[in-house]
Amino acid sequence: MPKKIYVGNLPFSATEESLRAHFAQHGEVHSVAIITDRDTGRSRGFGFVEMSDADAGNAIAALDQSELEGRSLKVNEAKPREDRRSGGGGRGGGGGQRW
Repeated sequence: MPKKIYVGNLPFSATEESLRAHFAQHGEVHSVAIITDRDTGRSRGFGFVEMSDADAGNAIAALDQSELEGRSLKVNEAKPREDRRSGGGGRGGGGGQRW
């Protein structure tokens, strides 16, 4: 089963191909995704790489603090995504009737 790796501090000029090549030196890369801003389409400076469990451990150890296009990468195992649903709540604050 593939393991997801978080890659932070990506240069804005990095492409999925350049990130794949950077990680491929340490094993087979299953997928690469650079996260972009939904409004501008510009990179948000981080992404994810999926590799096999064994290859992922080697890649994390070797590539954390490595340099890509002049930037020092932050590489670690991705944490599960938090549930981003809001706490809800109604629209107003009760207050009763107005006199």
